[in-house]
Amino acid sequence: MQARMTNPAMVLPGAVAALQAVGRTTENTGLPTRTVHLVHLRASQINGCGVCVDMHPKLAMKDGETVERLLAVAAWRESPYFTDAERAALALTESVTRLADRPDPVPDDVWDDAADHYDEQQLAALIMQISLINVWNRLNATVKQVAGAGW
Repeated sequence: MQARMTNPAMVLPGAVAALQAVGRTTENTGLPTRTVHLVHLRASQINGCGVCVDMHPKLAMKDGETVERLLAVAAWRESPYFTDAERAALALTESVTRLADRPDPVPDDVWDDAADHYDEQQLAALIMQISLINVWNRLNATVKQVAGAGW
């Protein structure tokens, strides 16, 4: 396997720093790091981003996440390992990641469930993290970035 080109964020001066700065805006919002890791993994699975599906479980495990939960993310609805808040975040992740899959991209029930579990700042952070991982997924998938190859 070989990438088509270097990741565009690495090619354009300041792009990586800008994306990392967006990610840092969600720190200290009260959004649990474990939730962020789950969201990153789920969006990456949906988008077929091999780099992120490889990288994010490793980062999550460094932060104390269990292999059992990480292996179950793709089937989170059928798994007993997730809290109601995490389930709401994963449902929101799927809706935001698959905007074009339905006439109402983020249905009210998905939104309301997330809003029941997260305050406004946490919800904003969650949406930013979902959006950000989708950017990284799209960059990697477009250029066929190879998992484990490093940048």
